[in-house]
Amino acid sequence: MKRHYFSSNSLADLEAVERELEEAGITSPQLHVLSLDDAGAERHGLHTVEAVLKKDVVRGTARGAAIGIVVAGMVLAAAYLTGITETTTWVPPTFLAIVALGFCTWEGGLIGIQEPHVDFRRFEKELAQGRHIFFVDIDPEQEGALGAVAANHPMLTPAGQGEATPKLVIQGRNAFDRVMKVAP
Repeated sequence: MKRHYFSSNSLADLEAVERELEEAGITSPQLHVLSLDDAGAERHGLHTVEAVLKKDVVRGTARGAAIGIVVAGMVLAAAYLTGITETTTWVPPTFLAIVALGFCTWEGGLIGIQEPHVDFRRFEKELAQGRHIFFVDIDPEQEGALGAVAANHPMLTPAGQGEATPKLVIQGRNAFDRVMKVAP
């Protein structure tokens, strides 16, 4: 799958684009709008990016966890090399290693929540100017439908391509949505 980014200054136009893409067989988990006007986007029924995904929380947490694993390993190695475990048990160094891992992971998440998502940093200027970023994750066989819809909307400006959400995740979300529609 491939992600196509578009820029627009009209939420109404993006609403029409989403509707046309859904009519062409592109499902809602493939469509997203990144905007500083979330309330306006919601009024238009657009599929907005969740607040937590606008920030680099996941990446920051993963980095913190990686650092935490190294620190925890260093704590356990120091305990072994100093021989402290011979006079006490492994419980205090193990507990300290777990606390260090948890702290580093938590701190990484806090750092990540302060930064825009790495995929969206390039759009900060456009967002500050009041524009909206529309992105679509599509399969190669859906390229034609996207091109046809985009051609009918001159306010929709191509803004690049990127790595898409894995197809398995989108299929899982589609299955979940189908189950939820069937449930009472």
